[in-house]
This record gives sequence, structure tokens and C-alpha cells, in this order.
Amino acid sequence: MYDLAGKRVWVAGHRGMVGSAIVRRLASEGCEVLTAERGELDLRRQDSVEAWMEEKHPDAVFLAAAKVGGILANDTYPADFLYENLILEANVIHAAYRSGVEKLLFLGSSCIYPKFAAQPITEDALLTGALEPTNEWYAIAKIAGIKLCQAYRRQHGCDFISAMPTNLYGPGDNFDLNTSHVMPALIRKAHDAKQSGAGAITIWGTGTPRREFLHVDDCADACVFLMKSYSQESHVNVGFGEDLTILELTRLVCDVVGFGGGIEHDLSKPDGTPRKLMSAERLRSMGWAPRIRLAQGIAEAYQAFQDGQFVDRKAETHA
Repeated sequence: MYDLAGKRVWVAGHRGMVGSAIVRRLASEGCEVLTAERGELDLRRQDSVEAWMEEKHPDAVFLAAAKVGGILANDTYPADFLYENLILEANVIHAAYRSGVEKLLFLGSSCIYPKFAAQPITEDALLTGALEPTNEWYAIAKIAGIKLCQAYRRQHGCDFISAMPTNLYGPGDNFDLNTSHVMPALIRKAHDAKQSGAGAITIWGTGTPRREFLHVDDCADACVFLMKSYSQESHVNVGFGEDLTILELTRLVCDVVGFGGGIEHDLSKPDGTPRKLMSAERLRSMGWAPRIRLAQGIAEAYQAFQDGQFVDRKAETHA
């Protein structure tokens, strides 16, 4: 066990959806939570990161900072997604080694896995096939982060671990239709259609791809669990363990939002990976399981949207 009580814990990316959830979760751990605003610390500057860490001396680091966005953003800004994610994770991981951080958890993404990986996807499927082309730039950067943690563990004995969350949603999500992921996009579309009295909403593609979704507060709880109890080289999947089609998800979102219109398909838009269900067996075997069911989580996410707990802008770097 790695006891967080009394530790100085830096959440890199505390303004993002995942980082802010980790900050909320750490409130019950008896630790001092460190954060840095973008104006104070640019994670893309190696000298700045190393100086900040030497000054603050965190004992543990949750590396949730990333440049994030949906299919359209990834496809439109491939250089930005690859460069910014590579450099900020490399800077933080190297500075953590240089400053003697006791433990670091790197957060990746389920897009690291091959497009046609066997389902449910186990951790050993990494690097066994071609990636989904629409987000391979982000995926390659996240794979590099996993490998950096493994390399620093092997060469320097650093207790650096990685967690791979599935599709996340909840308070603090991005609801901009040009850059958001599928869950917040559907919530926004259903809400706008309900408000305007539209007869239907339009979804991308056929609606047949299958996806799983995990509430961000469950993800944060899993990350704290892993920080406290896991110390091995392999990354660990953090998933819900069940999936549904995009069309089924759309109907569920419409029910929660209260939109009774129809659902139309824009077949000019891509479906993406046919199915992406991650195996949750490894984490379940350690004793952790999610607690927030999908309908409940969507209702909470919609309430957060109505309360203004969201971002609504271009793809951004959460520092």
C-alpha cells in the first residue's frame, strides 16, 4: 500500500474533467493537493516544469494533463495532438524522476488499442495491430506515455504506473459540438433540440458501433485506488465492463434529457472503431468496481451541464 495521508500530491491537469474529479476524490485522503494554473506553469516548457517541481517537491503525481478532443478535433489538428501530448507528458515524467517523486500515475486512453482488437480488450492487446486512423495521433502520444513510465521504472527504479480509462463523461465535460466526444455531444444535441422544439436530432454514422462509458468520478476513484495499491509495469484498464450501441446510447440520452423527437443519421460521417469494450477483469480482481450506473450518470452529467459545469470551446490542453 502507498498511503496518501500526509503526502503532497500534484494533480497535473486539475482544470480538466478527469483532473478535477481526482481533486474531488483526494479530499478524503488527508493529503495536500498541489495544482498549478496555466499562467503559473507551462507544461510544454521543460525548464519550467523542472523548476516548479524542485520548488514544490510533490511526493506523488497524477498526470491527467492532456490536449483532448473528439474525432473532428483529432483529425483536424494532428500535429497539435501529437506534439503537445508528447512534450507535456515527457516533461512531467522526466521531472518527476529528477525531483525524486515517490509515485506517479499516468492517465492514458482506450484509443491506444488496435482498431480491430479482440473484444473485450485486454491490456496485452497493446501494439498488436493498426490504430483507428481518426485519432492515431493522440493514441501514439498516449502509448509513448505508457512506455516512458515503463522505461523509467526499468532503468531508474521509479514507481511510475499507468491507467487506461474507457470513454469518460460527467461534470466538467466539453459540450462544444465541434470538439466534444460522443456523450456530451449527444446531451448537447438533445438539449438544444428540446429547447428549440426540433423534430429530430442527427447522429454521426450508422449508430451501430458499440462503446462503453464510465462516469468520471468512478474513474477518479479507480485512479486513487491504483495509486494506493498497484505497483507493476503493465498499464491497467479502467472500464465499466459493459457496452451499448451509439443508437442505444442516443435513445437513453434523449429519455434522460426529455427529448421525444426522432433520430436521423448522417452517413457522410465516420463510425470510427466498430467496437471498443475494455476488459475490466484485471482491476476487478484487485477489488475495485464502478458504482455509478449509466442512466444515473447521464442524469448527473445533464444536470451539471444545466448548472454550467462544463467547458465549451476548441480542443484544449488541460494543465
